[in-house]
Amino acid sequence: MGVNKKTAIITGSGSGIGAGIAKKLAQNGANVVVLDLSKQGAEETARDIINNGGKAIAVQADITSWPEINAAVEETLHVFGTIDILVNNAGAIKDSSILKMSEQDWDLVLDTCLKGSWHCCKAVLGYMRSQNFGRVVNITSRAWLGNPGQSNYSSAKAGIVGLTMSLALEFASYGITVNIVAPGFIEAPMARRLPLETQQKVINAQPIKRPGRIEDVANAVLFFCDDETNYITGQILYVDGGRHVV
Repeated sequence: MGVNKKTAIITGSGSGIGAGIAKKLAQNGANVVVLDLSKQGAEETARDIINNGGKAIAVQADITSWPEINAAVEETLHVFGTIDILVNNAGAIKDSSILKMSEQDWDLVLDTCLKGSWHCCKAVLGYMRSQNFGRVVNITSRAWLGNPGQSNYSSAKAGIVGLTMSLALEFASYGITVNIVAPGFIEAPMARRLPLETQQKVINAQPIKRPGRIEDVANAVLFFCDDETNYITGQILYVDGGRHVV
């Protein structure tokens, strides 16, 4: 896959799926910016990449803060000199019935998932346009199609779909592709916090009767980041064991 010597920013990559994506891109030769709200998490992922022969820096930043994202982009340019890939992976979940959901929980999820992705896109697309090359991969979820108890999360993830389609059209003439990876039930820390009964119910509802792996999501992201995927934009790639067609 052609990401060698490209510079990639991956948000929420201090743990879980984001860390898996960061390590996958680094294994394929990318310079990786491990961006996370957790300084410790970012440093752990970056250290793991470096110990395995890759190149990475850890950057602590809150994606809901425009000044912090700008500072992270400037640090990336200072260290690596370019920004070629952005993976918007960071997110938040605060599930409950709409009748019980607080405005604070609505705002937290929308600000993190949707506004945060918008901030990061806005911060890097100018640089990508100037070099006539860029790969943006937004991580949404099969939940954008709707889930009970997730009016905030589903709305945020649906918003990411709209954001992606708009930017794919806006930047297609500059050699920039903007695509989506939509995971379903992935065996990651967030999923493991669910009751075992709930986990099994989700698995039983999908055609492939097992949870997805972080590696499955990372491979899908790597595909969209490749130099050669320059005629694919505005697409949604589901990594959900076929759940979206049931």
